[in-house]
Amino acid sequence: MKTAYELAMERLKQAAPAVKLTPAQKKQLAELDAKYAATIAGREIAMKSEIAKLAATGDAEKVETLQQQWVKERQSLQAELEAKKEQVRQAAAK
Repeated sequence: MKTAYELAMERLKQAAPAVKLTPAQKKQLAELDAKYAATIAGREIAMKSEIAKLAATGDAEKVETLQQQWVKERQSLQAELEAKKEQVRQAAAK
C-alpha cells in the first residue's frame, strides 16, 4: 500500500516530468549562483557600511529607509537570479 506522499509524487511526475540537465547546464546554474551570491554579498557589505554611518549620526528615519531599500534590492537580485536559472532549465526541457 502506497502512502499519500508516494501517490502525490507519482501524479506530479506524470503531470510534469523532471527535466534532465546536461553537465554544461548544471555548470551554468552553478556559475549563476556564484555570480549572484558575490553580487549580493558585495552590495550587502556596502549597504551595511552606509547604514552604520547613518546610525552613527542618529538619523533613524534614513537608516530605516536604507534598510528597506536593501531588502527590495536583494529581492530584486534574487528574482533576477531565479528568472535566469529558469531560462536555463527551460532550454533543457526543449
